[in-house]
Amino acid sequence: MTSDTTDPLVIFTPSGKRGRFPAGTPVLTAARQLGVDLDSVCGGRGICSKCQVTPSYGQFSKHGVTVADDALSAWNSVEDRYDRKRGLAAGRRLGCQATVQRDVVIDVPETSQVHRQVVRKAASTRVMVMDPATKLYYVEVAEPDMHDPSGDFERLAAALAEQWDIAPVTAPLSVMTRLQTALRKGNWAVTVALHRGHTDEHYRILDLYPGFKEQRLFGLAIDLGSTTIAAHLTDLRDGTVAASAGVMNPQIRFGEDLMSRVSYAMMNPGGDAEMTRAVRAAIDGLAASLAEEAGIAPVQIMEAVFVCNPVMHHLLLGLDPVELGQAPFALATSRSVSAEARELDLSALNANARAFVLPCIAGHVGADAAAVALTEQPGAQDKLTLIVDVGTNAEILLGDRSRVLACSSPTGPAFEGAQISSGQRAAPGAIERVEIDPATKEPRFRVIGIDHWSDEPGFAEAAAATGITGICGSGIIEAVAEMRMAGLVDASGLIGSADQTGTARCITEGRTHAYVLHDGTAAGGPLISVTQGDIRAIQLAKSALYAGARLLMDERGTDTVDRVVLAGAFGAHISPKHAMVLGMIPDAALDKVTGAGNAAGTGARIALCSVAARAEIEQTVREITKVETAIAPAFQAHFVNANALPHATDPFPTLRGIVPLPDVSYNTRGQDEGGSGRKRRRRA
Repeated sequence: MTSDTTDPLVIFTPSGKRGRFPAGTPVLTAARQLGVDLDSVCGGRGICSKCQVTPSYGQFSKHGVTVADDALSAWNSVEDRYDRKRGLAAGRRLGCQATVQRDVVIDVPETSQVHRQVVRKAASTRVMVMDPATKLYYVEVAEPDMHDPSGDFERLAAALAEQWDIAPVTAPLSVMTRLQTALRKGNWAVTVALHRGHTDEHYRILDLYPGFKEQRLFGLAIDLGSTTIAAHLTDLRDGTVAASAGVMNPQIRFGEDLMSRVSYAMMNPGGDAEMTRAVRAAIDGLAASLAEEAGIAPVQIMEAVFVCNPVMHHLLLGLDPVELGQAPFALATSRSVSAEARELDLSALNANARAFVLPCIAGHVGADAAAVALTEQPGAQDKLTLIVDVGTNAEILLGDRSRVLACSSPTGPAFEGAQISSGQRAAPGAIERVEIDPATKEPRFRVIGIDHWSDEPGFAEAAAATGITGICGSGIIEAVAEMRMAGLVDASGLIGSADQTGTARCITEGRTHAYVLHDGTAAGGPLISVTQGDIRAIQLAKSALYAGARLLMDERGTDTVDRVVLAGAFGAHISPKHAMVLGMIPDAALDKVTGAGNAAGTGARIALCSVAARAEIEQTVREITKVETAIAPAFQAHFVNANALPHATDPFPTLRGIVPLPDVSYNTRGQDEGGSGRKRRRRA
């Protein structure tokens, strides 16, 4: 890596790491110098194929670059030989062979990462009320009669009406071509897989089998997030989850946040279709892997239910997302969408499988928020409940039996570990829990894949296998909160110097300071620290989150809430105390703050298992009051005040009664901790 500003700029996604390198530098070399998680075991000889990458082309306003078609070197003979023998997926290059020629954005797919991401959107245990849209029905059909001529399908339809009170019925041509054979093989009895929509009584035959068949049918509940895609393969008989898995959303290479992807679609003709193809391919691959893991045939997957934010909603369905990037943020449709799965290029399901996308609430409040509402039922609560689904785009609900409000807040990818100096996705080797002794200022931490804390016997031996590679989203949140409680960071977010804090772990970085969590450089590992830039990224993210919640509270005319529910991956991995120390959520008794796990994914499963639930949420979203943060005059004021840790003006009395926060200030310009400009004496 060089400091010559004329050298090409290389940006890796999803890590966000970047640097300038001389033209001709192999992509693998650039990745290693930047600490990017790119696998290789053959020494760069083009044999192992572990270092496959996907370059992206076009204009990337977020990164400030335009990637030309010749940003990487042309295919060489090694890549050509490998493609002929083993095959390279469309758009892929070998990182050891492709060299940097111009500014370029390069995605490292999950399969090329040494430390694979741990997708923390596992299915929550929940009793499902079973009323699936797709069910099996056994029918006995009258044989043909020359004196009463009718077609086999007409007699099948008549049998369904007579024996099951099911009518009207349609069937696709692929079913019709097998109908006569199935009837005769089954001695005029068949088992049919029937799908019924929630808006009408129209039935569709998705598949049929000769005679009586106890075929297990499955559906996919898919939480399509900006950063990750989580799917749960669900048995449509009892709602049990047969397999769960997740992958990173490949659209990250087009932009880490939603507006960056909208911008990519605006500035690159065909960019929206490119992103649609990428995400559909990822979902299809995920479906195939789940079927294989569960040991079922793909034809047994009859349905897919999706929840997603509005931009993901439009890109999944192939709708232009550009209108969502500018006021009035118009959706192409806010109602639920039913379609054939093959219209979404999902070939790993039954050929006649159906897809259902939950309705959106507003232009920036999507089907994922609707799914959270379906799961947590804020409109059925006696207590005023705040529900926060933390992610790249936070979805926030506030309500009780009288009224439910909703908004979204653009928190960005910092909570996912992106935009953090030592940040990485949640994977083995990533620091996920942090504690700092307020007296000694010494840290202890836990790493994904290791059961011990860093100061416990056996940790070093276990860490030798996984390495200590970086810090993930839950780790950085706890680290910043612990630094505030230990007096290493003041209320304005400034990190003190070694002299001010009394610990040599606070090191100088230019004109600011950083706190060292782990120094692995002696053994060739990374220096993992929390920098002033990291603090700022967390402040911006949590300020957006808190400001959104305050807007809803303003609308209700209250300064307090009775309950706080943390949904999403962070709901299960961030303690209420750390969230409140940061000021991510309003002040409340810690026992009133609970985690809901992947509430959006659970909502998808509820809708998958119940036609009535689909009708219910369709009605519920029309009754929710939408608050638009992008145009609310008070949002900016709330955002600025929320920059302090925990807050510049809100007193947080409950928190301060539990966790005394050190009254320190490291602002050498004399600003007070609330940012009012009143001078205070600097304290060591």
